[in-house]
Amino acid sequence: MADFALIDDGHALDVAAEIETGRVRIAPDAVRAALGWELKPQGLCRGDTCIPVRPEHGVLHPDGIDLDGLAEVLHRPLALDVDERVAWLGASAADRGAMLRSLDAPDFRLPDVSGRLHSLGDQRGRKVLLLAWASW
Repeated sequence: MADFALIDDGHALDVAAEIETGRVRIAPDAVRAALGWELKPQGLCRGDTCIPVRPEHGVLHPDGIDLDGLAEVLHRPLALDVDERVAWLGASAADRGAMLRSLDAPDFRLPDVSGRLHSLGDQRGRKVLLLAWASW
């Protein structure tokens, strides 16, 4: 087992992982602790939601839950760098779509030209004009 950084929803989580030929497998207990998904007879469950896991999904292995397979059954994009022992588990398309439909911008903080930090959340309820520029 090796230490592995799993980034989920912007939060870095350290988990023990088995790394073999470019595949990352995490113990079911670590998946439950890090992501909230628990392996049960009916599949992977979190709260009242259960996702059936079949052998063809490639999720279950004797040495743990395959991270690529897990991301696939959860319909979440995965950016994986095995050499650096880090992975980013992105939001599902359904979650991103719900956020876009809500028309609520995510909160962020940026400095002004004087270096003073400003938060978008501090402006809730007001009209705000955001200007963005990029050289590319």
